[in-house]
Amino acid sequence: MALIQYISRIQFDFGAVSLLAEEIARLGLKRPLLVTDKGVAAAGILDRVLDAAKPSQPVVYKGTTENPTEQSLLACLDLWAEQGCDGLIALGGGSPIDLSKAVALLASHGGNLADYNVKTGGSEKIGKVAPQIAIPTAAGTGAEIGRACVMSLLDGSKMVAVNLNMVADTIICDPELTLTLPASLTAATGIDAFSHGVEAAMSTMVNPPAEAIALDCVARAAKWLPVAVQDGQNRQARWEMMMAALEGGMCLQKGLGGAHAMGTPLGELHLHHGRLIGVLLPHIVRFNAEVAQAAQARIRTAAAVPDEMALEDWITDFTRSLGLPTTLGEMGVPTDILPQIATRAEADHLTLTNPRKPIMADYLKMLQSAM
Repeated sequence: MALIQYISRIQFDFGAVSLLAEEIARLGLKRPLLVTDKGVAAAGILDRVLDAAKPSQPVVYKGTTENPTEQSLLACLDLWAEQGCDGLIALGGGSPIDLSKAVALLASHGGNLADYNVKTGGSEKIGKVAPQIAIPTAAGTGAEIGRACVMSLLDGSKMVAVNLNMVADTIICDPELTLTLPASLTAATGIDAFSHGVEAAMSTMVNPPAEAIALDCVARAAKWLPVAVQDGQNRQARWEMMMAALEGGMCLQKGLGGAHAMGTPLGELHLHHGRLIGVLLPHIVRFNAEVAQAAQARIRTAAAVPDEMALEDWITDFTRSLGLPTTLGEMGVPTDILPQIATRAEADHLTLTNPRKPIMADYLKMLQSAM
């Protein structure tokens, strides 16, 4: 069993979930709220985790939607108050983990989630939040170690709160929990992890340790994601992809870029984030090429891209080989919303760390090309 203490306390290996009771006791939790979704429950993973939590008996919320909503947040806060909860266990993909962060934030700070929007400077007000344990069941978002919480508000808009104080106190990464993840979701979540490495490596923020982690994320995902998609029972591939996802979350400290700036508003169409990012990533790589030659050369080396191929073309082929869409048209995105998406992408905080600063017209051109 590997105990990694970097950004947070991380228990990583097959069987790591068996340490849950020990980690609950270490944090002194008496009545944790376990946030998950119906898919995780139906797969039998929830029962396994509840058994590992004994003698603790967490209060369970299973209503998390694919893109977490403020409505779910309010329901969790009601449950928190009614049951006298004192901490959280997030179980699932990025959605339950982000929802858990939002509950931890408002349970400790009060107010409305919009008060902590990074775009309005609200995230700077975030101090220590309620204690959390995060247990990912997919290898993709890196939300378990990420400092951001993305949520759809009651009015349908998406907002992001970003602060290192929201990172879970303890993270339990057990690749065993990903063995039954379908190939389509393995691909969609895995391409998101890969994109974190690519965009962080190109980011303008100076953070050499995070860049090294980003490039290792790229190397692992490029090699092992196709194996995990082809053979979900391949234990080494599942271990490597859970590590790639964790690294993708670690390197978020360096910032992302334009693919995620476009992906956030497009996500309001209730489209899977990873599939969107897989479509958008080659376009921002092409846009950045003239100013990010050194970073892209390092990415090419990490991913073992053939010399004769453009990096963006290799990424498109890689995405297609995983059975994922490579155009927004395939995903049903209507063309008439593209100007609005481009405007919102320009205003997104992730545009600030893209190596070449896109304006609305640049984003619109990329989105039209991605159609």
